[in-house]
Amino acid sequence: MSDFQRRRGAVGYLLLIPAALWLVLFFVVPFYSLLATSLYDPSGSDFRGYQMTYEWSNYTHALQDYWQPLVRSLIYGGVATLLCLLLGYVLAYAIAFKAGRWKNLLLVLVIAPFFTSFLVRTLSWKLILADDGIVVNTLQAVHLLGPDGRLLATPVAVIAGLTYNFLPFMVLPLFASIDKIDHRLIEASGDLYANPVVGFFKVTWPLSLPGVVSGTLLTFIPAVGDFINAQLLGSPNQRMVGSVIQSLFTDANDYPAAAALSMILMVLIVAMVLVYIRRAGTEELL
Repeated sequence: MSDFQRRRGAVGYLLLIPAALWLVLFFVVPFYSLLATSLYDPSGSDFRGYQMTYEWSNYTHALQDYWQPLVRSLIYGGVATLLCLLLGYVLAYAIAFKAGRWKNLLLVLVIAPFFTSFLVRTLSWKLILADDGIVVNTLQAVHLLGPDGRLLATPVAVIAGLTYNFLPFMVLPLFASIDKIDHRLIEASGDLYANPVVGFFKVTWPLSLPGVVSGTLLTFIPAVGDFINAQLLGSPNQRMVGSVIQSLFTDANDYPAAAALSMILMVLIVAMVLVYIRRAGTEELL
């Protein structure tokens, strides 16, 4: 190996140092702190502070006490992700293949909601789904809701908020994947006597799977941990695990339980992501 190649390799490693330091400071250290906190003695919140006693029972207690919001979060996040996939795929397909010279404008409109605060966007849904709002009145007029029916403080409102807020995270990866598909391959499937439905599932869908996997991960992971939508659009009956963790940290000051529940959620999501990627056949995304 020449001196030039050695220097070039050394420069590559030097360029990795800033990113490595960033990961150590803002991921490894906080992760270790969270893990350590989850093993503190839960009865140590006195003047002496929490003590490290390797209290693994914090995890079992967290599961026993908060399994319902944990399961509810997974269900809400999964339903919202599925809705985002259905809506986002149609939108991304239309932008990629049908928008023509309007493609860039439509992409700007997709990301336009990001110019507004997440909190403001969620509060707007609170006004849209209000009991005396146009949506509820319309559904009552067509008898899809009873006279006393409502949407706020229901799972429908929470899932609608999650779907709206995280839809751009689904559309952009899908568009990037679909836009790279050679349209001649789709035309070739028609030349081989495949109808549009068969051609879609044999050509378009497989070629867009990287975008599907990326979009579902970018949507599902933050949706499961979200607490703003459940807090503003739901009720205590729709409480998600993010709300529980926030309450344990800020209101109850029960740091061990909050940290244990956070670790459980993190491990559960990582396990689901690994299984999902392996089943989808896109391990290279890791």
